[in-house]
Amino acid sequence: MQIIKGRTNIDFISKRRIALLISSLLNLGIVVGIAIFGFNLGVDFAGGTLVEVKFKQPVDAETVREAGKKGELHDLTVQRVGSDDDASFLLRMGGTTQLTAEGGKKAEEAVRSLGEVKFVQKPDLDNGILNFRMAAALPPAENEKEALAKAKAAIETSGVGVKDVVRVGEAQGGGIDYQVHFAGMELKVSSALRANLPGKDFEVRRVDYVGPQVGKQLRNKGIMALLYAALFILIYVAFRFEFKFGPGALVAMIHDVVMCAGYFLVTRREFNLTSIAVLLTVLGYSINDTIVIYDRIREEMARFKGKPLPEIINIAVNDTLSRTILTSGVTALSLVGLLIFGVGEIFDFAAAMLVGIVVGTYSSVYIASPLTIWLDERAAHAGQDGNNEADRVRQQVGGLVQALREVAPGAPFHCRAPGPAFASSDLPKKEPPAPFEVGGRRRRLRCDAG
Repeated sequence: MQIIKGRTNIDFISKRRIALLISSLLNLGIVVGIAIFGFNLGVDFAGGTLVEVKFKQPVDAETVREAGKKGELHDLTVQRVGSDDDASFLLRMGGTTQLTAEGGKKAEEAVRSLGEVKFVQKPDLDNGILNFRMAAALPPAENEKEALAKAKAAIETSGVGVKDVVRVGEAQGGGIDYQVHFAGMELKVSSALRANLPGKDFEVRRVDYVGPQVGKQLRNKGIMALLYAALFILIYVAFRFEFKFGPGALVAMIHDVVMCAGYFLVTRREFNLTSIAVLLTVLGYSINDTIVIYDRIREEMARFKGKPLPEIINIAVNDTLSRTILTSGVTALSLVGLLIFGVGEIFDFAAAMLVGIVVGTYSSVYIASPLTIWLDERAAHAGQDGNNEADRVRQQVGGLVQALREVAPGAPFHCRAPGPAFASSDLPKKEPPAPFEVGGRRRRLRCDAG
């Protein structure tokens, strides 16, 4: 299948400077924005509780938010999922249980009212656990189930939901250990919405818990995954192509990742593990398109020896233009379906991937290729400077040898310098080294009778 009939002759490379300027400004703006505002981190990275609810009657996000605040759901954010007609919302809160620092103090007081308490440990806010030791079994001792139920009811008077109270066992130093497990946030969410939204029926579709330590580990591992992927791709490009192609591919990958990250920064959509999957996918897509163009450039370099590299790149990009449009277009079409029918994380994945496809195709032409041209020109200038230096040395040595011929005509001699040896027959025996200047540094030419 051919989208473009015949060969095109578009001068892409002539626009590379303005393209590089715009790309640099956009990338700089995104990096500064990330440093100042940061991402809207999801539960995967920030830790906390995510509850998805769907109402059977129409309701707006602000009404749900007010109901949550009245129910003492602190640090609550409400996000609509899907269309306006679909009354589904994501409720995100900090913490994985109802236990807070203030609630922990009240729960300690409630535990001490149960009887003769030997000690109460500091509440574990991250895991929602409170350990305490009684001098004797909770009353009534003959019915442990009833005793634990009474203890649960007593602790709940502190205002913190309790999942259960369990007997751990007898302590070695005497007494009996117990453990309180505080309820998760989904129970408090359900209670708050039912109490403050009468007549609004809903169902809890999903509940996700991630502790703060786990969230930090996931975030660090996600960053390392991106770095490792970029490193291995760079190694692959370095082995497959010349060195001058490697930096362009690396900078293009960084450009694409930053632009995709900009989508999450600007839209304030949740940045979570799905976002990391998007960035990794964009890395692969970007380097795939770049390698296709690099392959064609290498073929054209062998075919048009002596032709300037910018012209060769223009030929390569025009030759692969039909393939690029076809591949990118088909991939984008599949994402459009996800954009229309997808919700939540699926929609975010499709939208960010669409951004990645566009910038990945763009960077292969206007980021990777111009950097390759720049490195090629830099290498050419360095080679020219080296040739000029060699010519200058040869001229100075030749002048010195001529002067020595005039000093001692007919005497054979052999001169050595950094580089090729110089031979003549006009130097007296044991002549001391004669100095000469090259590049601002004093060097010596050694001449001996031959």
